[in-house]
Amino acid sequence: MVVVTASTLEMALTYEHARIRELAEPAHHPDAAHPEHRHQTDWFYAIAAQHLAAAEDVLVPHIRRLPDGDGLVGKYVGNAKELERSLRYLKGRQYGDSRFLHLQHDDLWQHIDRLLDEHEAMEAEYSRQITDELADPDVNTLTEDLLEAEEVAPTRAHPASPHTGMAGRIAHRMWRMADSAWDSAEGRVVPIKYHAHPKRDSALSHYLYGTPMPSEEEQR
Repeated sequence: MVVVTASTLEMALTYEHARIRELAEPAHHPDAAHPEHRHQTDWFYAIAAQHLAAAEDVLVPHIRRLPDGDGLVGKYVGNAKELERSLRYLKGRQYGDSRFLHLQHDDLWQHIDRLLDEHEAMEAEYSRQITDELADPDVNTLTEDLLEAEEVAPTRAHPASPHTGMAGRIAHRMWRMADSAWDSAEGRVVPIKYHAHPKRDSALSHYLYGTPMPSEEEQR
């Protein structure tokens, strides 16, 4: 019997998807637009935007090398752009932007949830294919690159900007600086860390490096 284990990349993406869904749950509630609850949507919006930008920088070059890579990238980026547009609509509606007040809360979230379903399915399939093409050390390096890229990715969605290639990477760097400045100026709540760092004490770090998990006594 052959036991198929998930690669570090597949494990990391599964974790990221679960974390984004966890952040999205309180933002689904209609009262999330109230000023005292806006941080819940801000967190979801920021982390989802960072994940999308980091994946475009780190994963897309590998997706392009897969069979029919250009077609896969086109589908992936198309989903990302539409998801980013929907995130902008969500934020605009929450903060009272008159351009988006006509949008119904439940309808908007139904659309976002569908796009997230598509996004997760594509990343699950593409990460499996990428894992099949790379040696284990290269997969581990790619996983670390992805998680580190998320730490410095833009905290807002920019659907009209370049998404791939050198232009996309430059745009993401520039938007990160601009987003950080606006977040500070607006007092917008954005989590500095949203997952345990893969190079410190997270379960993922032990999975990556094959080190034993600390006992409960050691963690105290």
